[in-house]
Amino acid sequence: MGGTFDPIHYGHLFIAECSRHKFNLSKVLFIPSGRPVHKKRLDIQPPERRLEMTRLAVEANPNFELSTIEIDRPGPTYTVDTLEILHNLNAFTQEYFFITGADAIMEILTWKDVDKVLELCQFIAVTRPGHSLDGINKVLDSLLEVQRSRFHIYETVGILVSSTEIRERVSMNEPIRYLVPDNVEKYISANGLYK
Repeated sequence: MGGTFDPIHYGHLFIAECSRHKFNLSKVLFIPSGRPVHKKRLDIQPPERRLEMTRLAVEANPNFELSTIEIDRPGPTYTVDTLEILHNLNAFTQEYFFITGADAIMEILTWKDVDKVLELCQFIAVTRPGHSLDGINKVLDSLLEVQRSRFHIYETVGILVSSTEIRERVSMNEPIRYLVPDNVEKYISANGLYK
């Protein structure tokens, strides 16, 4: 599960755990992006802070693991590079599933070396019940059948919270308790993030 995680919240954790259970995954590897190329915001927290918040959020779950692979790598962050490194580390003995929000699938055709990405992993595209799949289906219809088969649309109730909402709440001195793990809330407060 890759993401900016600025900050990580219970929605991310819930989706990861539900996906792990539904698709019988051995573990979920959380990979905070180093220098995300698709993010237009200029006020993204430094990678080290996002990494620490992610570490704090996942440490209590033995089925979750943190990876520094994208933060350790210099330059822009591309999924294809990360997947190639993971495959090389594991000598192609692992099958990878990329867990993401279904909205990210709308942009997948703009990803670097998307054909290679689709060879290296399958996608779990998480969506809320009742959410229109028209846009996603249009993107998937433009792919080859073998590529379409690499996508799994997963409807889950999720937790209606976003990192944007959390940042806004912090900036307005509103509570974020129960939106993020307690240790993440304390880290945000102790470091004066999002003020």
